[in-house]
Amino acid sequence: MDFSTVAIISIVIGACIVYKVTKRSLFWNIPGPKSNSFVLGHICELLQNQVGLTDFEWQKTYGDIVRFKGSFGSDYIMISDPKALQRIFQTSGYRWRKTPQRREFSRLVAGKGLAWADGDVHKRQRKIMLPGFSAPEAKNLYPFFSSAAATLCSRWTDILSVSPEQRQPFDVSDWMSRATLDAIGQAAFDYDFGAMTDQDTELSKLYRSLMVKIFGTPSKAALLMLDLFRYIPDSVMEFINDHNPRMSLLHRVNSLAEDTAKHLVDTKSDLLLQGKNKKDIMSLLVKANHEASQNPKGRLSEAELLAQMRVLLFAGHETSGTSLTFGLFELARHPDFQTRLRKEIRNMENNIAERGDAEFTTQDLDSMPVLNAVVKEILRFHPVAVHLFRVAVADDVLPLSKPIVTTTGELLRELIVPKGTRIVGSIPAYNRNKEVFGDDAFEFNIDRWLKPGHINNAVTLGVYANLATFSAGIRSCIGWRFAVLEIQAFLVELIRNFEFTATPALDGIRRESAFLMAPTIEGEVDKGSQMPLSVALARRDDDDL
Repeated sequence: MDFSTVAIISIVIGACIVYKVTKRSLFWNIPGPKSNSFVLGHICELLQNQVGLTDFEWQKTYGDIVRFKGSFGSDYIMISDPKALQRIFQTSGYRWRKTPQRREFSRLVAGKGLAWADGDVHKRQRKIMLPGFSAPEAKNLYPFFSSAAATLCSRWTDILSVSPEQRQPFDVSDWMSRATLDAIGQAAFDYDFGAMTDQDTELSKLYRSLMVKIFGTPSKAALLMLDLFRYIPDSVMEFINDHNPRMSLLHRVNSLAEDTAKHLVDTKSDLLLQGKNKKDIMSLLVKANHEASQNPKGRLSEAELLAQMRVLLFAGHETSGTSLTFGLFELARHPDFQTRLRKEIRNMENNIAERGDAEFTTQDLDSMPVLNAVVKEILRFHPVAVHLFRVAVADDVLPLSKPIVTTTGELLRELIVPKGTRIVGSIPAYNRNKEVFGDDAFEFNIDRWLKPGHINNAVTLGVYANLATFSAGIRSCIGWRFAVLEIQAFLVELIRNFEFTATPALDGIRRESAFLMAPTIEGEVDKGSQMPLSVALARRDDDDL
């Protein structure tokens, strides 16, 4: 980039900052923390701290609507109010869009696919992808998840069988990442990454701890640059990031993922022409795109098709693997919950045997209340996605579950927001909102899902269990059914075969903020994701249950 270009960008950013600073905020009387830095605002507190800690403190002090500062005095509104979130994410259509910075993050990680797209482009891409993500299709993929979980159990059993104490610490974060990568490879692409059999490719190795390695412990300068990106054109932002040495690992991953995706798309296109189309997600996507050929404007371009594969690959294993990791962490810390879940699994095994079958079905999983309570509580207490950044593209009015008392004593029952307002939907803060999930919302307690009336469903949000974990509305996670089913499948196999107990290292576990949440150990963030748990073969004596 030459000097004149840099100078022009600097002048534009400077002019925008001066305008923002001299213009009085419409939210000046909304309660919020005082900023100690005009340049940085609160962005370091929000994005450098462990996941949720800043959100929880602000929510406790100021309520579910909090005004905080971005760089150079700019305003953001953090929201954990159910009605306001419902309006923004579930009922307003495309009135609230992803911020340019978050779209750029999606582009860097997975290309210009569904996570990056917005407006009409998003609507077109999602329409093509939906046939592969229906409830029946999700159930068809259960054998892939169950098989990957069984392979993991076999590996662990072999290791434990030669262990003198029949017990051994495992870094379950690494194992879950490998297992869920193989699972999504088979379910989504009919492709074997070989991660569980130690025959994994360079791509599968690079995916491990990728987010922590690239986005973990961001510097103040990096966060400031990220916030200032909102003042520059998308094309300039993309150019800067495409030539950023800090992103070299991500660029390498993207290049390998692109090559793999192209090979898979070509293979599946050939099979489709031969009438041999398979049932994996990518085959269904290729078929749906081919059937849309009569309307070229409704089809995905080759670049978009390849990007969808990268979206599925990244989101399909990173999020599920981390959810399972934190789930096992909580079950190790709560042995009573683990024992109750194991007992339910064993009882279901007996029922399956009595009817003459050998394997669990998706109907069996759905009929297990303790299992589903554990899944819901994991997704509530440890949401992998952290913040939903949005900007209003038109004036709007946000309804509120509880009135706001302004700093001048005024009572607001709704919040008027002009075009250009930037909000941060806090998934951790909403998921621990005591008005929704009870006074014990800050405790991991599966019984909240087993006792009628414990969850306040007066305002419904999201696609699953009134949680914000999968977002909501037109931008809700398209693969949420697969995520839930995958977690169910893995928990059944793991808990029926193994007992998990805590290790001393768990005292130092961090919920690391790397745009997504990742488990790390205090003082060892440079080693990437870690979750050491002690694992032993589960006893089969029913009296012990």
